[in-house]
Amino acid sequence: MSATKTGYFSHPACRRHEMGRGHPECPERLDAIEDRLLATGVMDALDRREAPEASPGTIELAHDKFHVASLLGLREELADQINAGGYGYSHIDPDTAMNPHSWEAAARACGAVIAATDAVMAGEMQNAFCAVRPPGHHATRGRAMGFCLFNQVAVGAKYALDRYGLQRVAVVDFDVHHGNGTEDILAGDDRVLMVGLFQHPFYPYSGDHPRGANMVNVPVPAYTKGAKIRELVEAAWLPRLEEFKPELVFISAGFDAHKDDDLGQLGMTEADYTWITRQLKDIAARHAQGRIVSSLEGGYNLDALGRSVEAHVRALADL
Repeated sequence: MSATKTGYFSHPACRRHEMGRGHPECPERLDAIEDRLLATGVMDALDRREAPEASPGTIELAHDKFHVASLLGLREELADQINAGGYGYSHIDPDTAMNPHSWEAAARACGAVIAATDAVMAGEMQNAFCAVRPPGHHATRGRAMGFCLFNQVAVGAKYALDRYGLQRVAVVDFDVHHGNGTEDILAGDDRVLMVGLFQHPFYPYSGDHPRGANMVNVPVPAYTKGAKIRELVEAAWLPRLEEFKPELVFISAGFDAHKDDDLGQLGMTEADYTWITRQLKDIAARHAQGRIVSSLEGGYNLDALGRSVEAHVRALADL
């Protein structure tokens, strides 16, 4: 069958994860995205699907058993608190916590990327965007950190390699923060090429020394604007992607490099996200039968987030 639509994968459970009043990684992020896509009519062009819940065994494609088991244990402890008449949080680090619904949200974030991969590989859709949270790209093989519990893009990449026997999968990360977790999981796997661009020095204070030959890290100083970022993408990313010839492209789509987002100090705009998405679409069209799976990472100014995701999805869907 001919793939003509862009998929949109999400689930209400992703809104039930929250880490306390005032936390920037909040459920309203997904509301801002959906409201914008509905108000602009973009949602009408998308193939909307509910994200399934990934099993612990599937999550272990990218994470060690102890990490998965420890978060499963925290979920059970938090459920016991509810049964006892309470409700609390389990803090993993100063910025990252679980509530009783966090496991399901993170498992459905992984499930969204897996279901999107299946749909794109089956030709049911050309590409897909996963509107999920918590984000994932800071979660390493054995540790949750930086708002992230499981690394859904790394899970998806490992799943695509194992399930479909692909030889070359690309991961592209344009979040303002370095995707240290994805690098931890994928570095040294020559079936994967990861390209990233991020503010440095900045949390998580890594990425300036790539951990494998399959990592193309582009650290940029604070206040770098979109025009310079486009130059760097053209010089550093595109030739390596072209040479690699990926059979499937994953995107860790963080929008906190936007000039209006206070969690970073880069200067990107909606037009820059459109431009980058189109470059990746061109790569995918030449080498991957157009197949792209994109998953939400950061983006904390709600208005800028909605506008940026709209730009990204419009480019994916050729609207």
